[in-house]
Amino acid sequence: MPPHIAPVPLEKSYRLINHGPTILVSARHDGVDNVMAASWACALDFAPPKLTVVLDKSAKTRELVEKSGRLVIQVPTVAQMDLTHEVGNRSLAEQPDKLARCGVELFGIDGHDQPFVAGCSAWLACRVIPEPHNQERYDLFIAEIIGAWADTRVFRDGHWHFETADPAWRSLHYVAGGHFYAIGEAMDVDGILAG
Repeated sequence: MPPHIAPVPLEKSYRLINHGPTILVSARHDGVDNVMAASWACALDFAPPKLTVVLDKSAKTRELVEKSGRLVIQVPTVAQMDLTHEVGNRSLAEQPDKLARCGVELFGIDGHDQPFVAGCSAWLACRVIPEPHNQERYDLFIAEIIGAWADTRVFRDGHWHFETADPAWRSLHYVAGGHFYAIGEAMDVDGILAG
């Protein structure tokens, strides 16, 4: 595992995506890995921790998720904007060398036979909770978070520290047409950061 990566307690794992970032979804099945970008993901529950993500029927990553029952949700950074846009606009079905073309570097975490994207700020290893109706009709997948990690240069002690980290660590928020925003200024109610 790369340096600076630390486990995040599962009861705090929702904090890795509750600020609404664009995410990367990765999956593996039968020796095939893929990564795609997605904007529609959110925390769903605390105990056990769950999330939702929309995976279109045309996505090769969805096929891998359906076959393996597993996926990883990653939070890409400003430094990965081009990579995020590229994996979101290329298809593994049309370009078998998609990951190499997009400059994606994968790594593993012990106990999880899934591909993790290097350089992200957070990772959530997930197991799909089968809901065939939602998946088929709405492309909506529900997954239980079974492992969570973050890069301590930007997330530690259960909180994001975007305001003190290098701006390249800020999360991306996709609008449309290749246009992203980076997460903005931190503000606290009454100057107290909730714990």
